[in-house]
Amino acid sequence: MKRNFAALLLSLGVASGTFSGCGQSSLPSKVSAANGKATGTYKDEPAVTFKDLQGKDVTLASLKGKVVLVNFWATWCDPCRIEIPWLIEFQRKYASSGFTLVGVAMDEDGAKVVQPFVQKITFDVNGQQMLMNYPIVIGNDDIADKFGGLIGYPASFLITRDGKIAKKYLGLVSEDDLENQI
Repeated sequence: MKRNFAALLLSLGVASGTFSGCGQSSLPSKVSAANGKATGTYKDEPAVTFKDLQGKDVTLASLKGKVVLVNFWATWCDPCRIEIPWLIEFQRKYASSGFTLVGVAMDEDGAKVVQPFVQKITFDVNGQQMLMNYPIVIGNDDIADKFGGLIGYPASFLITRDGKIAKKYLGLVSEDDLENQI
């Protein structure tokens, strides 16, 4: 059902030229987006606990001290697949500098669909075939609501070392824009 709704929104958005993503997302208060870029005031990260692919708890609070890019995505989302090679490269390039990416998979079937995808699907990263190299967790509507609610993917939140949301990106944005903010 969500996939069909997101596809409908995507087709309407593409037809009107308003966004590039699997749906469009609402924004939390005091954070606004324009032309695929997000700007706004800093807001505390939500207190959320994700489950990783092995069922273990992962909290955002446990990542304080790092710059974190939380990326909501789905295996069936084409714009998400475009972003993944960039995200792999960011993780490879900046992990040693106190950066991490957290991929929040929003597939309705959860880990049973996401785990094989993460283990088998490779992406072209600068001419090299690579698997996703960053932590993948399973999301749900309750978690998405804590970020202000999401209708589509990808949606990314850049979180500062002290746990503040600095930017929110809706839909597919440019690789350079993401890297400049990181």
